Amino acid sequence: MTIETSPAGVLALIAIMTVVTLLTRFGGVYVMSFVRINPRVESFINTMASSVLIAIIVPMAVGGDPGALAALVATAVAMLVLHKPLPAIAIGLLAAAMVRYLF
Repeated sequence: MTIETSPAGVLALIAIMTVVTLLTRFGGVYVMSFVRINPRVESFINTMASSVLIAIIVPMAVGGDPGALAALVATAVAMLVLHKPLPAIAIGLLAAAMVRYLF
């Protein structure tokens, strides 16, 4: 199946991705409403979140461009200093933007 990359095709793709995202989010909440949260399940959920984060970060660290590496380093340092994720993410975004603008 192919979708034409015209403006209507792009809007159709965005709509499809929106529906799929909403279905997975609401579906996950619905399914988890039947699961009893015990320490083992809670440990699994916490571990899975870390695994997904690492799966996103490691390829960027290994093969990323200078902007991605700057964002990674700046975010990590900011998180270690500030202990707050939102400002650390903002600092990482600014670092990537600056490196990509200057180089």
